[in-house]
Amino acid sequence: MSKPATAEDADIVMQLYDLRRESEMRKARHWFAGFWPQNADDVVAIINAFNTQENAWFRQVCGYWDMAASFVLRNALNEDLFVDSNGEMWFMFAKVYPFLKEIREKNKLPTFLTRVETVATRTQQGRERLDFMLERVQARRTAAAKASQAS
Repeated sequence: MSKPATAEDADIVMQLYDLRRESEMRKARHWFAGFWPQNADDVVAIINAFNTQENAWFRQVCGYWDMAASFVLRNALNEDLFVDSNGEMWFMFAKVYPFLKEIREKNKLPTFLTRVETVATRTQQGRERLDFMLERVQARRTAAAKASQAS
């Protein structure tokens, strides 16, 4: 059970929202929204594409959500309010979750998105949201693969 929500928690949520609106973060989020990895190698390729815009955007989005999840895990932010205030973290996480173990192994990054994973899976509400998002992402991933094959 997380600490009771306070006005300070609400301020932190609003600050997190404002950070998501920053121009470079918007570009990163826009790119990530269109990134439909089909397997771990697609993610590994981006992680290893040093000095590319896609690598920077990938790190920016993943780092942002890992930082935000850290606030929850360190009791700096009410977990229920955080979960209620966003769905984007689950969307981002669902894109890499099916490949997470392999991504961590191939890149020797055992802590990659561990804070996001903890927040996304430690409560019933979080797991339900992740399951829902995994279904949506898989449907979109399948559609993206079919569209790619058709062209």
